[in-house]
Amino acid sequence: MSKGKYKINPHTLEFERVRLRGKELLRHGSFSIIGGLVFAATMILIAYNFFDSPKELTLKRENRQYELQIELMNKRLDLMSKVLKDIEERDDNIYRTIFEAEPVPIDERRAGIGGVDRYAELKGYENSDLIIETTKRIDQLSRELYIQSKSFDKVYKLAKSKSKMLASIPGIQPITNKDFTRIVSGFGYRMHPIYKTMRMHTGIDFSAPIGTPIYATGDGKVAYPSEDLGGYGLVVEINHGYGYQTLYAHMSKIIVKPGQIVKRGEIIGYVGNTGRSTGPHLHYEVRKNGKPIDPVNFFYQDLSPEEYKKIIEISSRPTQSMS
Repeated sequence: MSKGKYKINPHTLEFERVRLRGKELLRHGSFSIIGGLVFAATMILIAYNFFDSPKELTLKRENRQYELQIELMNKRLDLMSKVLKDIEERDDNIYRTIFEAEPVPIDERRAGIGGVDRYAELKGYENSDLIIETTKRIDQLSRELYIQSKSFDKVYKLAKSKSKMLASIPGIQPITNKDFTRIVSGFGYRMHPIYKTMRMHTGIDFSAPIGTPIYATGDGKVAYPSEDLGGYGLVVEINHGYGYQTLYAHMSKIIVKPGQIVKRGEIIGYVGNTGRSTGPHLHYEVRKNGKPIDPVNFFYQDLSPEEYKKIIEISSRPTQSMS
């Protein structure tokens, strides 16, 4: 079949082949080429906007994998933060409490990372916000771990000196008192035996015969023995370190000297009736950072739980003090 173009001759009623001139051939060819180019451009435009190239598909898969990895990283950071908070809680409320150290201030633990343009190089990417936020969390967690590490360094140093600290803190009764009958007045407001008014009694009075040995209740250094200290008569004060001092008053005889190092359980003098006293007894005080605290809280090392409970009950009775 011929590929030429034909038309009907109205006079002869026969098909005649149409012969195109040069210009017509050029015009038809141009239309065909332009149409093909337009079609091709349209198809390319559709493909470019609605279909991903193999390279783009690969990059999108990689980006999605990175997003998933960052999400997993954030979940791990959540877990690490939770563990760190638990460690911080134990550090402040258990470890530091044991060694009587102050908790790490919260503003020190949560101090931010400085620098306005610290994360400028991470900006301008498709997932910049996610990347910057994750990087901030890593930096913050790293700082908190550093602060906690320094805290543990301090706790470690305190632990190394724990044996010395435990030996220094008052931990026994100053006179032998296994039957507990010698406690006649405890810590707190008591009736003063001379002035007959309610006054704060800053220690515990132990009734005992003159000459009964008095023992240092913890390792320390004798701060001073004195002939009289505000009506206390012959008195010894021992500085135990770690903020603790003990005072032993109304003694009949002192056998230690200022600056002398004494050990827990060592005899430092004997019970007497010196100063403002209504009978032979020992007035014993424990002070922390200069403030009197109840000595009964420090009799734990030479008593069983039952004996300790009993001595607390006896010392809390509202009796009259002896000095």
